Amino acid sequence: MKKSMLALAALTAFAGAASAQSSVQIWGIVDAAISKGSVSGGNSVTRLVGSGISSSQLGFRGSEDMGGGMRANFWLEAALSNDNGAGGPTNVNNQGTGGAIAGLNGGQGLTFARRATVSLSGGFGEIRLGRDYTPQFWNWTVYDPFGTNGVGTTRTMLSSVAVGGVYGGTGGTAVRASNSITYLFNHGANATYAAGGQGLHAAVQMYYGENLSSAANKSDGNGNGIRIGYNAGPLSVAFGAGGTKMLNANMRMTNIGAAYDMKVVRVMGQWTKDKAGTVSGDGMLLGLTAPMGAGLLRASYSTYENNTTKAESKQTAIGYVHNLSKRTRAYATYARVNNSGGANASLGGATGVANRGSTGLDIGMTHSF
Repeated sequence: MKKSMLALAALTAFAGAASAQSSVQIWGIVDAAISKGSVSGGNSVTRLVGSGISSSQLGFRGSEDMGGGMRANFWLEAALSNDNGAGGPTNVNNQGTGGAIAGLNGGQGLTFARRATVSLSGGFGEIRLGRDYTPQFWNWTVYDPFGTNGVGTTRTMLSSVAVGGVYGGTGGTAVRASNSITYLFNHGANATYAAGGQGLHAAVQMYYGENLSSAANKSDGNGNGIRIGYNAGPLSVAFGAGGTKMLNANMRMTNIGAAYDMKVVRVMGQWTKDKAGTVSGDGMLLGLTAPMGAGLLRASYSTYENNTTKAESKQTAIGYVHNLSKRTRAYATYARVNNSGGANASLGGATGVANRGSTGLDIGMTHSF
């Protein structure tokens, strides 16, 4: 009897130790807003949308302690359109032909398009394999008061030729890249590399279009990116650059972002420059966030100009987020964009008209679990 009890105790202790060495988490965000967009003297639309201030998503991640400070990790993150139940689109080869995978009746099924990686991490940093964010994307979102969500999203991203023009139309690697290999330094095991740890941090990435070596477009979808940053208390600054090869036009992105937290207000700014073949453009953002009682005030001014056509968009945005609990927030965001030189940027789903302004309004809530 005593031997049986001892054996059971030993087995229980072993199982507890084994389970303590590995972990799996399920998490998600469901964000929905009533959104209205309109164009001066033109069309307007009212919609129910997702991701007004946070990207709606469902994720699974896990980590195993392999000893000696080494860990094996996985991360699977799917985008959700919770207004209609569809999943988010993906791109399998970083090219225009590798777009959304259509599901039933042309709808998009659930894919882990936001991130799907397996990695090893330790004192050396982390090495990731799979679909992941590009390093150069993070300066757009980290130093945007609206986090590149909703009608307040910075024009440096939305009007960029790297997203809305030649780059996004044929490559799709401005935000994420498939078939990537990434090395991260000082970001924490299996972490997002949005901010990085205190001091110096860096991320370097290569990705592949996976075309046949005999094809005329054999290099299409191949690319690389880098981000180097420094955090010291209230100060955060980072440089990012990346590019993708295309037969019709090689593309390149370069950006710099910075922020300083003065407690009563956090100020931030960013500058971006893009080139796609002979087309180039640049933009800037100035913004701030300020705590207000149980909430947060957000404001920004951003611009983007296509240097080839001289089309320019200038946007002002203001919003407020109110914390209802630790997991639930209500919010409202208003933005207006003015266009000149033939630019036709629009907000809230309205159809843009050259040289006409547009306004957008999001009112919604978000819940995380």
